[in-house]
Amino acid sequence: MTRIVVIGGGVAGLSAAAELATGADVTVLEAEDSIGYHASGRSAAMLEVNYGAPSVRALSHASVDYLAGHDGGYLSPRGVMLVAKPDEKTGFDSDLKSMGMQQISTHHALDIVPALNPQHLGFAALHAEARDIDTDRLLQGYARRLRHAGGSVLTGHKVSSIGFENGQWQIGTTKTVFSADLLVNAAGAWADEMARLAGLAPLGIVPHRRSMARVPAPDGADISTWPMLFGVGESWYAKPDAGCMLVSPADEDPVDAHDAWAEDETLARGIAAYDHMTLAPVTRLLASWAGLRSFAPDRTLVLGPDPGQPAFIWCAGQGGYGMQTSPAAARLVADLVFDRTPDLPACAVTALRPERLR
Repeated sequence: MTRIVVIGGGVAGLSAAAELATGADVTVLEAEDSIGYHASGRSAAMLEVNYGAPSVRALSHASVDYLAGHDGGYLSPRGVMLVAKPDEKTGFDSDLKSMGMQQISTHHALDIVPALNPQHLGFAALHAEARDIDTDRLLQGYARRLRHAGGSVLTGHKVSSIGFENGQWQIGTTKTVFSADLLVNAAGAWADEMARLAGLAPLGIVPHRRSMARVPAPDGADISTWPMLFGVGESWYAKPDAGCMLVSPADEDPVDAHDAWAEDETLARGIAAYDHMTLAPVTRLLASWAGLRSFAPDRTLVLGPDPGQPAFIWCAGQGGYGMQTSPAAARLVADLVFDRTPDLPACAVTALRPERLR
């Protein structure tokens, strides 16, 4: 049986491993002591099928059935509301068109989210079909599928060397050396670093920091039915979560791959934007953190064999779309590895393959 090593125990690596394990002997190597430690465990994940480039949207649409139906489903109602100040009509109209949202009256928006400030709310739009993703259950579900198929997840195995000899990969970690016929690079922010270790040219995948703060609900309100709020141009967002609000400045600062943390000044910008649009100012933070969203130059996922080394499989560049695209992205990786015809449109497959970046 084909032996496959997957580098990375986030949503990209676990979903790909679960799909590949139906036809191969698969081992996932995760550098940290738990799965989903970096970007996957720090995500305010939503299923918003109108988000991203056309190829990303194709993946998102193709992932809905799995996310909604597998193992009882991983989705719950949420919705997304775009809110704009009176002087932001041009940006509002652009977002309205690009995200396929429905404009609603400011009165309707205030009925849905009473904490919005009517003096600062000029325009609003809603996409009621957007849904929350239970990220922890999704990650654990992929891990269970992998193990049920005979695969394994090994944590605490940081990859330190990669070599290819006599048709076999030799992957050295801090604990041992693994041999494999195929190597899947699902290392997230470290994807280009893994390519370099393997002697391959990087693709220009750059990690970007995204910061988040947990703050109390406005005036202790019941926010369970509120939608996620977006500022124009994704300049900030706020999402109900377990009785609190997650607030982000939607920052995208390019950084080196590392265990990210939030900077106070950056968080303050997001909280100020949220405060401006609501009636109850934030007076304290309950927690803060940051994650790394990694993008290829064209902000589209990179899925499939490297054009110069077909035994090296890319599953990277998920950016902010990793959770919502993971079922279809994993299927596409498996289809390309096992030489099956993908279900996705051919134009989407071409737009996702690494050849486009070489």
